[in-house]
Amino acid sequence: MSDAAPTSRGSVSLERRGPIALVTLDRPQAHNALTVDMLRQLAEAVDTADQDDDVRCLVLTGAGDRAFSAGGDLGGLIPRLTAGELDVLIPDPAKRFFSDVYTPIVAAVNGICLAGGLEILLGTDIRVASETATFGLPEVRWGIVPGAGSHVRITQQVPWTAAMQLLLTGEAVDAARAFGMGLVGEVVPTDEVLPRAMAIAETISRNAPIAVRTAKEIAVRAWDNPPVRARERLNARVLATRDAREGPAAFMAKRTPRYENR
Repeated sequence: MSDAAPTSRGSVSLERRGPIALVTLDRPQAHNALTVDMLRQLAEAVDTADQDDDVRCLVLTGAGDRAFSAGGDLGGLIPRLTAGELDVLIPDPAKRFFSDVYTPIVAAVNGICLAGGLEILLGTDIRVASETATFGLPEVRWGIVPGAGSHVRITQQVPWTAAMQLLLTGEAVDAARAFGMGLVGEVVPTDEVLPRAMAIAETISRNAPIAVRTAKEIAVRAWDNPPVRARERLNARVLATRDAREGPAAFMAKRTPRYENR
């Protein structure tokens, strides 16, 4: 999570490279920390690519070589979340983190991947990480919880004890540990991350498109996930607490949070 100045708004770009759509989180001066506007743009970019019959694969990355995304901007995003603004900007929760996207998504992780950044990552299919990448879900340290279904997704994707360590301690792991637990599929030098992700996307793009999309759809539909709305309600319960306001406030003030368990 980032305490970057709210004036550095950032954006999300969509670039076509033949049959591949390259989506980039572009706020490198703030470790690609996510604003509400960036989440909206991300949902729109991925949906646009998914609806384009000529797009065979999508590659998702962060601008620069320091971060995929440090998560939500605590100075701006969390207050807007507690105010319910995200529901207005992106009414369909499934579109926020790719729950209903059947175009294959390859992630190129070039550095920090924390909180909302890791939640986005969990919505991708194939993941290439740099040797210097770090991964974590630090939300509980700041009085909130991952709000995009990570409690379900991460326990489906990595061993239970590894998932619980990330969810309950808030501590980050390095690329080697992430590879060992199966959170990422490959670890390469930083300058090879995007080229390797693009190479995988090119391989996918040469395969039969209907077969590829159907293979992913079958796998996604086979997950026995609880309803998205149920996850939303549980997240809203936490966001409504005083501790959820205290955690981000303490982070911004660079002090230890004083939690009241209410």
